[in-house]
Amino acid sequence: MSLFTFLCSLFGCAQSTDYPFESVGVDEFEEIIADTSVVRLDVRRSEEFAEGHIAGAILIDVTKDSFKEIALQELPKDKTIALYCRGGNRSKKAARILAEEGYKVVELNKGYMSWTAAGKPVTKE
Repeated sequence: MSLFTFLCSLFGCAQSTDYPFESVGVDEFEEIIADTSVVRLDVRRSEEFAEGHIAGAILIDVTKDSFKEIALQELPKDKTIALYCRGGNRSKKAARILAEEGYKVVELNKGYMSWTAAGKPVTKE
């Protein structure tokens, strides 16, 4: 057992959840994207996007090696980027990448699944 593990077991070290971006729930995300200047970004795969997405969202797949390059070309740095994935894991990866590049990022904490579970509107267009 490492010294760090031992000390954490004694003193209850908490895992840091400090992100260089804001992670919000469904209702707050809905309020944020009501602002038409906010860019809505879906970071799922194209097949997932085609099955349904938040209206007005653009798609840049975070699992592709070209994600960062495409995002830097397509996304304006002077606007807030509100992004999501299916369940919240990929969006945190994408949010971290964008935040490190100087973007103001808001991420939907539990993703598209939480959005649809809350009965929020989606589209296939």
